Amino acid sequence: MANSQIESGAPITLQELYPSSPFYMEARSLRVTGLLKRYSVETAIGVIEDGEKSLKINTQHLRDVSFRVGSIYQFIGELHIEPNNEARTGRNVDGIDMNLYRKTVELLRRFLEVEEDNRNMVE
Repeated sequence: MANSQIESGAPITLQELYPSSPFYMEARSLRVTGLLKRYSVETAIGVIEDGEKSLKINTQHLRDVSFRVGSIYQFIGELHIEPNNEARTGRNVDGIDMNLYRKTVELLRRFLEVEEDNRNMVE
């Protein structure tokens, strides 16, 4: 029987999403944040950007989220290499300091690595 538990989305920056990245795996659960550059109501497809990187997001399953081009959004969902990434949840995060967010993601990742190393030493 397949594991039906939904994984939490690993917080990443769009700069970390490239083919040789450990996060670039089909159906990997991710949390991404970026500026909404384009959005089509007809297809429910949006494009977010962070710096020079962009990502296409399928929002068809999201309810109660009002999309405004130029606002910053955070999405959690599974990565699909082709054709679109499907968001499980999304929210407007206007006002977020993206530089501070990137630093926070990096520090969180380091902390979790240390915690994992500590757990492995105890076992």
